[in-house]
Amino acid sequence: EGWCPAQGSQPTTSDETVVAGGTVVLRCKVEDPDDSSLQWSNPAQQTLYFGEKRALRDNRIQLVRSTPNELAISIGNVVLADEGEYTCSIFTMPVRTAKALVTVLGIPQNPQIFGYELPIRETEMAQLTCRSSGSKPAAELRWKKGNKELQGRCWLQEDSNGKTFTVTSRVEFTVTKEDNDVEVTCTVDHESLQNSERSTSQKLQVYFKPTATIEPDPPYPREAPPPSPSGSRPLLPQEFLWTKEGSDVPLHPNTNRVLTLPFLNKSDSGTYICMATSTMGRVVVRYNLDINGKGWAPERVGSACLTSAGPVNTSVSLSLSLPRTATWIDASPMSSSSGTYHAVIGGVVAVIVFLLLSLLIVLAHYLIRHKGTYLTHEAKGSDDAPDADTAIINAEGGQASGDDKKEYFI
Repeated sequence: EGWCPAQGSQPTTSDETVVAGGTVVLRCKVEDPDDSSLQWSNPAQQTLYFGEKRALRDNRIQLVRSTPNELAISIGNVVLADEGEYTCSIFTMPVRTAKALVTVLGIPQNPQIFGYELPIRETEMAQLTCRSSGSKPAAELRWKKGNKELQGRCWLQEDSNGKTFTVTSRVEFTVTKEDNDVEVTCTVDHESLQNSERSTSQKLQVYFKPTATIEPDPPYPREAPPPSPSGSRPLLPQEFLWTKEGSDVPLHPNTNRVLTLPFLNKSDSGTYICMATSTMGRVVVRYNLDINGKGWAPERVGSACLTSAGPVNTSVSLSLSLPRTATWIDASPMSSSSGTYHAVIGGVVAVIVFLLLSLLIVLAHYLIRHKGTYLTHEAKGSDDAPDADTAIINAEGGQASGDDKKEYFI
C-alpha cells in the first residue's frame, strides 16, 4: 500500500484497513486540479462529498479537509457493509478517477471449549473442541496444555452474513495423572485484535491410582553402635544405692559407688546389695561378706561388686565396677532373681505353717468334744463286804458312824 505516483491531473488514493466499529479516513490528492473539484463516492457509486459539500446524509461520514488539491473524509463506526472500493474523481476532460479499497476486519468472538466431561480417568482419551465466530478474515486457533503446545485439527464455516467465518478446532490427547488440575487453553489469533488475544481455559480433573514412596531420613542410615554403660558418658549410672540384706535403711549416700565399712566387727558380716541406676535402666548386684577373728575372705556373689582381702582391725571398702557385659534392666520396679527365690521359699513355709496350725486346731476341737471328767464316790467299806447288799448297808451305816466315831488320845 502507498501513494500512487502523481501524473498531472491524476488523483491518488490509498487502500485502508479498519476494524469493525472503528474509523477510517479516505484521502484523495491531485497536483494540478485544473480548476476542477474532487469527489468521493461509495462502492454503490453514491456521492459522499463533492468538494466541501455533503451529498449523502450519513452522519457517520464527515469532512476532514477540502482544498483544490486534496479532499479527505472520514467514516466512523465502520460496519462490515462499508467494505468495498471507494472512488475519488476529478471532473476534467476526460474525467479521471482513483480507487481506494476499504477492508473491514471482523473481530472474532471469545472462543468456547466444548466436549469436556467431568472427570477424565487416567489413560483415557480427552477430546476438546474450541469454536470462535465472527472473524474476518478467518481467525486462527491455538491450543496449549499448561505450557505445552498442542496441535489441533481446524475447519472453517462461513457465517450467515456471507462475510465472516466461524473457526472450529479439535484436539485429542491421552490423559495422565500429571494432567490433573492442569489448564487447557484455546486462544484465538487475529489481526483485528492488535497485539491482544482472546482465550478461554478449561481445568482438567483426572482420576488416577494413588502412588506411595518411602523416603528414609537420613538418606543413608547407619547401624547404631550397641549401648555400653561404660562406653559413653550419658549411659554411666548417676545413682548408687547400697543396702544390707535384712535392713531397709540405705548404708551410703546414693551418689558414690564405693561403700566403706570402718572398724569392722562380726556384725558387719552379711550380704550387701548395690543398685546402680542410669537413664537406661538399673542393675542390682550382691556381695557376701564373711568376717572372722583372724581376717576375712570375701565370697563373690553377682557380677559387679569387687573387693580385696584386708585385715579385720581396719576398714573395708566395697566398690561397684561397671563391666561391658553388665546387664541393664528396665527402670520400672523389679525384684532380682534371688529375691524371687526367697519369696517362693517364704510362701511355701507360710503355707506349711498354716496347714499345721489348722491341723492342731481341728485335733484340739475333737478332743474337747470327746473327753469328759467323771467324779465317783464309792461307798466306804465296800471293799471288806462279802456281797453288794452288805456293802450298801456298811456304806450307809458306816458313813454315818464314821462321821460320829471319834477317838481321843491322852
